[in-house]
Amino acid sequence: MPEILTAALYHFVDLPDCAALQSPLQSVCETHGVRGLLLLAPEGINGTIAGDSAGVRAVLDWLRADARLAGLRHKEALGDRMPFYRMRVRLKREIVTLGVTGLDPARNAGTHVPPAQWNALIDDPEVVVIDVRNDYEVGIGSFARAINPRTRSFTEFPAWVEQQRAPGGVLAHKPKVAMFCTGGIRCEKSTALLKSQGFDDVFHLEGGILQYLEDVPAEDSRWHGDCFVFDERVSVGHGLSTGRHQLCRSCRMPLGEAELASPQYRPGVSCPYCHGTRTPEQERALAEREQQMALARERGQAHIGARQANTLAADAAEPEEPPQALQAPRAVPSDGLPVLYSFRRCPYAMRARMAIAASGQLCELREVVLRDKPQALRDASPKATVPVLVLPDGSVLEQSLEIMRWALSGDDPLGWLAMDRATAEDADALIATCDGHFKHALDRCKYPGRYLDAPDEPSQQAASTPYGIASACLAHWDARLARHAFLCGPQPTLADVALMPFVRQYAGIDADRWQAEPWPHLRAWLAAWEASEVFTQVMGKTPPWVPGTPGPVFPSARFTAIAA
Repeated sequence: MPEILTAALYHFVDLPDCAALQSPLQSVCETHGVRGLLLLAPEGINGTIAGDSAGVRAVLDWLRADARLAGLRHKEALGDRMPFYRMRVRLKREIVTLGVTGLDPARNAGTHVPPAQWNALIDDPEVVVIDVRNDYEVGIGSFARAINPRTRSFTEFPAWVEQQRAPGGVLAHKPKVAMFCTGGIRCEKSTALLKSQGFDDVFHLEGGILQYLEDVPAEDSRWHGDCFVFDERVSVGHGLSTGRHQLCRSCRMPLGEAELASPQYRPGVSCPYCHGTRTPEQERALAEREQQMALARERGQAHIGARQANTLAADAAEPEEPPQALQAPRAVPSDGLPVLYSFRRCPYAMRARMAIAASGQLCELREVVLRDKPQALRDASPKATVPVLVLPDGSVLEQSLEIMRWALSGDDPLGWLAMDRATAEDADALIATCDGHFKHALDRCKYPGRYLDAPDEPSQQAASTPYGIASACLAHWDARLARHAFLCGPQPTLADVALMPFVRQYAGIDADRWQAEPWPHLRAWLAAWEASEVFTQVMGKTPPWVPGTPGPVFPSARFTAIAA
């Protein structure tokens, strides 16, 4: 097995023409057999790539041939397997998202402090030491005396700084500040933020925690616990030895010995952090995925849903591959295109079509008549409920979220999967609520004649009734949208796309009642999605598929934005 070189890199520099670099960089990587993810933004480059040594070094040389990137630094590691399926070069507003405009990390970051000098700095009682990582990362290890801002994502850090600058806060009177993060990139932004606000003495750990753990002997260390890393090791200790943590494959929280010993821990299904948040159906699906992954390991096969682990822990923004069930080959499309079985008005099928349309992935669309399901659909998926996607290799995706993640992992130009870990967990929780409690209540509100526990009339809104449960969910989502344009922040994510068809279905039960409800932000959000090009395109009427004939190619257009 040839050795695979993985290189993690970032560099802050003015790149106003970053869009012009995207295609040439993609081509160079593909020419040299290099895979991974690189982010380009006007403020620089960030990412992780892997391939044989010659290929990776050729890409790095190509980057450094641009005088602006001549100072690009990278960290590398060798492994025995390719950690990525494909190469993606993506354009972003920021290479690490803080959400504050006008910062200039390339020129105005804090003073770099090498690991050998870090202890002396943080031992000074006059220095405020701040861990700028997210709360779940800090939870398994940090430096002694470090302050945890308890942020769920990096975008919450500016608000914390503003709060702590007020009288009585730890940043009042602009003290000397020392910051640290995993690999250094977040500190470039956070120290630039403080300096832009008039802080003079701002420092950060050069190379981040990882460099410190590599350079500083354990007996001299001020570090306690493990350092969370964004790869299959989950955490590392001194000397970058693999730590004691595992990852919950359901909610992706790091689990220590206590969590792993908990009766609430079921491998691949639940842990103390996510226990009780999934529906029985979701738990069964997770258990099935875990079983299929175990079978794949026994057979020495790569599971289609295996996380694409980066063998080098760094702050590079590598998204996780979606969990997808390993399927036996069936119903192979004859023309090489994936086949999508869909029904226009089904909300699950709607969100799958939206993700496919946004990705630009072409499919053969087979519109299904639910009262007369074709045998080809039943052969492909015994459950015979849309959407179902049959891939050219014969594998079958039977869940809408699987299809969405499959499409967007191929190409995600609208950034619906471009979330940091905390935002992704937030999005997953929203989707779980929608597909669980809300969908259960929605069905009883929309089709009261089918269910014994359905309300007699919409006025029955006690908390325990279907209308009460649905209203509570919708009110919570409206409150979120009062703070941001989208459910998880200022940008649309998978959660917005996944929830929208179900909110739309609720709104359609009684249009007058929907307009009268105290959810103005939710109504505006839904109207914007309904007016978007991508939704308009996926809701175009298609004649029912006739077995033995090809369905139309879908989508007919690609999209760059939604109505906001």
